[in-house]
Amino acid sequence: MKVLVTNDDGVDSPGLWAVVDSLKDIADLFVVAPDREQSGVGTSLTLNGPLRTRTVIPPGPGHDQISATAVEGTPGDCCVLALELLVGPVDLVISGINQGSNLGEDILISGTVGAALQGYVRGYPSVAISVGAVKNARFDVAAAFIGYLGRSLADGVKLPPSLLNINIPNEPPAKIQGVQVTRLGRRSYGESVNEREDGRHKYYWISRNKAIPQQQAEDTDIWAVRHNRISVTPVYTQLTDGDRIPEIEEIFQGFSLESSAHIGPEVGGNSTPPA
Repeated sequence: MKVLVTNDDGVDSPGLWAVVDSLKDIADLFVVAPDREQSGVGTSLTLNGPLRTRTVIPPGPGHDQISATAVEGTPGDCCVLALELLVGPVDLVISGINQGSNLGEDILISGTVGAALQGYVRGYPSVAISVGAVKNARFDVAAAFIGYLGRSLADGVKLPPSLLNINIPNEPPAKIQGVQVTRLGRRSYGESVNEREDGRHKYYWISRNKAIPQQQAEDTDIWAVRHNRISVTPVYTQLTDGDRIPEIEEIFQGFSLESSAHIGPEVGGNSTPPA
């Protein structure tokens, strides 16, 4: 089994190497990860500059046979570069283990999910996995969960091309209350903006530290993690709000260029503007 391991916390993140340790005996592993932390960059790709790489000496014992590359780019860049050139086709893409949950609508800015998304849109089973703490994060439960998934696939269990967003409570094994397959909850955090000065210029700092209090249904990822359950959410990229289509059609059904008071008879093409 061939597995690509990436993340958004950077190639030196202990969470990434916890994934490696959980799978090194059952899979051929290839690490391609950002050279620094890239949290919050979402699905962004570097399209206006070069991507530079360097070979990384894997830390710790038992990693001698692991191919590891650091990329001066986003998590999405890492996955694209790996799958299109450096590594090629794989059986599984794993992004994480991220320090900090990726829950609800907040996954839209997650670099962890953004990397896994690049595997998913290329037809590979892809997993984004996070643990619910930025500081003092524990990776034992998350690594055991990834190890279970890896052994299941190695034993012949079929995981279709899919994107699984997995969140692990930051609790010891004895406090974990099982696994719940969930749907995404609502937005759980908002942004606060601070104005600062560096002695010469004014600047601004955006932080995601404003909790949004709201009820979460019991089938959501946020509710599950709050109740010490491992949350597994199948995510897909169909973002069309089908329920709103008739309502939006009604708004625009009367539009025509001829009826618009703001557009003259000559629009676009090579029409000559008035002198």
